[in-house]
Parts: sequence; C-alpha cells; structure tokens
Amino acid sequence: MGAKREPVTMVLAEAAVELVPRSLRSHPSVVSNAQRQGRDPARVLLDSSFHHRAMRGLADAERRGRPDIAHFCALLAQGSRLNAAGRLRLLIHTCNDVVISVKPETRLPRVYDRFKGLVEQVLVEGAVPKDERFLLVEEGGIKEAVARGAFKRVVLLTPSGKRTTLAKLFPAKSKLDATAVLIGAFAHGDFTEATRKAATEAASVADEPLEAWSVEGEVLHRLADVEGLK
Repeated sequence: MGAKREPVTMVLAEAAVELVPRSLRSHPSVVSNAQRQGRDPARVLLDSSFHHRAMRGLADAERRGRPDIAHFCALLAQGSRLNAAGRLRLLIHTCNDVVISVKPETRLPRVYDRFKGLVEQVLVEGAVPKDERFLLVEEGGIKEAVARGAFKRVVLLTPSGKRTTLAKLFPAKSKLDATAVLIGAFAHGDFTEATRKAATEAASVADEPLEAWSVEGEVLHRLADVEGLK
C-alpha cells in the first residue's frame, strides 16, 4: 500500500469572527441584543447587523463583525466534493489570530443563528463538544498552524498577488499533498503582514476583487478536478 496522502488544507483567513470586544460590551445596542437572546454580552459574536452603532469607533470596523461570511464559506467547504472524498481539511482563522479546526465529518448548522451559537461556544470553551471536538481551538495562531501542517505550499489568494489563473496555479495532475490555500473571509481590505508572512506565495485569480465564497467555490472546483474527482 502507498503512503497515506494528506488532505488539502483550506484556511478561511482573518475571518471576521470574534466575541464582542470588552470595550463594547456595555454599549446599549450590544446589551439590548444580548438581553433579547438571554445571553451574556461577553459570550456573543460581534455582528455588524446588530452592533453597527457600537462599532462606529472600533478600529478596522469595516473588516470586523461579519461571521456570516465564515458561515457561508464553511458550509461550501464542508459540502464540497473534495471534503466528501476525504481530501479537505478546514481551518477558520479569525481576525484575532485564533485558529479553529473543523473535522471533515462535521455537519455545520445551515441556520445562521445556530452557527453563531456554535462558534460562540467554541471560542469560550475551546472545543465543541468537549469529547468529540468537531470544532477545536488550536494552540497558537496562523504562524503556528502553518508550522504544524509542514506545508510545502501555502498559497494566499489576494487581489494584490501576482495575476495568474487557477489552472496555472494548480496544474492538472499536480500533487496537492502538503498544500494550504488561504482565502480572506472578511468584507473589505487586504491581509495583515503576519498572514502574508505565513504564506509561501501570493496570487490573484481575477482582475477585480471577488466575494470570498466566489473565489472559494472556484478553488474547490479546480482542486477536485486536479484530484480527478467526479
């Protein structure tokens, strides 16, 4: 038997996912939203749909408070041909440099509020559920995650990268073992220097910025084709 092949790692990088910052927890819009849910403001995800007034003075506000992006992208990854074939590993890397690993067999909630509740729980408790760890907060940030993966290629997809195509980036019959692909799961702006340094290459696959899920969908389709999946 041949050696076991490692799956491709998809990283939803700098995802706009975080608990409400301490500085905002007493803001009326945060308190009222938490009370309606019967929740502690410290255990609620920052969400611009409900907390936009509180976020007005927040640094990098345009890049934060969008857990819906991570939700959609995570569902897309978990439901992909690549994942069904056991050839994908998903990491959610948050804007606060927290890395959450998602087991391939995890069935994430389709309902957005239930997804938020799950992520809130893992950010507070470290694992969900405690015994099976379908979602798990890993030690360290993106730098440590890349080191643990011992990747040969860490491809950062960004509008500021070198313009190319997915066919050139991942040629037919190329080996995808020890490969990680980083896709930004935030609404505006570009990656931080720390994330850029974690990558071995930066590439752009479109002439203008695309939504995160659009890029991810094309990448998943291309990687499945390279793997010969039907």
